Amino acid sequence: MQRFKFLIVSALVVFTVSALASRLYPSESSDTLPKAETAITTADKAPKDKIDVVLYSSRKKKIEARLKAYFKKAIAKGDVVGAGVSIVRGDSIVISEGYGRKNSLESSTVNGETVFRLGSLSKGFAGMLAAHIKSEGKLDWTDKVSDYLPEFQLGDGSNTKNVTLANVLSHTSGTPYHSYTNLVEAGLPLKEIASRFKEVMPISEPGVMYSYQNAMFALCGEMMKKATGKKINTLLDDRFFKPLEMCTTTTNYEALTHELNIAMPHVRIRNGWRAAHLRDNYYNAVAAGGISSNAHDMGRWMRFLLGHNPDIMKSDAIGEAFNPFIEIAGHRKYYQRWPGHTRSYYGFGWRIHKFTEGDSNFEKTIWHHGGSVNNYRNEIAVYPEADLGICVLLNNMSPVAKTVIPDLYEIVKEVYNETEPKEVEKVSATTL
Repeated sequence: MQRFKFLIVSALVVFTVSALASRLYPSESSDTLPKAETAITTADKAPKDKIDVVLYSSRKKKIEARLKAYFKKAIAKGDVVGAGVSIVRGDSIVISEGYGRKNSLESSTVNGETVFRLGSLSKGFAGMLAAHIKSEGKLDWTDKVSDYLPEFQLGDGSNTKNVTLANVLSHTSGTPYHSYTNLVEAGLPLKEIASRFKEVMPISEPGVMYSYQNAMFALCGEMMKKATGKKINTLLDDRFFKPLEMCTTTTNYEALTHELNIAMPHVRIRNGWRAAHLRDNYYNAVAAGGISSNAHDMGRWMRFLLGHNPDIMKSDAIGEAFNPFIEIAGHRKYYQRWPGHTRSYYGFGWRIHKFTEGDSNFEKTIWHHGGSVNNYRNEIAVYPEADLGICVLLNNMSPVAKTVIPDLYEIVKEVYNETEPKEVEKVSATTL
């Protein structure tokens, strides 16, 4: 009897130790690497081959060290209060970290789960959602706005009947720059804003000229609602946030105000930055700027954009949002001064940039957008040829935002171009 009890106790001990070990040290069949401050899911995949695991770990540590130094310098200089940063390569979220403070008056620091308002990074979600609904056959790029919103009128009838969903999503409806953004800021319902466009004098025919919008762009949400019978909030939850396990990403002000781990917005004062209040603007225009998220969820979003969740949306459907629809003229925008930049376009909720590197004439691509709202300033960039995504969320209107994407791209490129002979030799020797 005693021996029987001893065997049972021993078995329980072995089982417990094994369970703990599997949590702390995932086996080769595990889909994740441990991360203390974030929930581990199948979305955060890491390599399984032993040599790849060593390289992955080594590169991750080098990138972490360089990013820490980069943001430490920016914070010390007074350019950044707090930042949430995510880097995706292949099907792995390599980096999901935070730097600096959530509030300049407090000691609490930003981590990978700290929430920021996204501003116009929301447009990329809206464009992708429209592509998703189109793939279901419920919507088309050539659908007329007036067919979904009878109250919509832009100037005279000839302009009104020719404004399509594609024009709305690409800022080519013919409306002047930022038409009625003030009405969005004032919180007017979109249907009322749609009816007021009859007072706007178009500057071109639809599809001819790029002219950035918030109010006009947000009408895509109303079109998707009519096409599906669901609000854009619900559509985003069902199509993207829930299946991608973007558990902290939300589209309403109440959820934001109840978030405990949040980076407060900051305004410039004489000697630095002061925390400001959260505002409830743009929740009437979710498609244009009403989404909130964190670095870790944005990593999952970029992983999806790179085509690593084909069960949710096929790559050819994703690619439709990134088709260049209209060229963005000039060379004065900050992104047009990035290294190697050759030209820029706007697709559906996304800017598409072409650039070259070194002596090569081969053009590569960046899917990009910037965003600012309520004194938050954010950047997202996806490099499809490199299977790479970079997102930086800032809780102040930082000058760093203009160059942070090419800066971090260079850091990642340098690390991945470095060889790791010692680490690889060690693993190879042990596996022979």
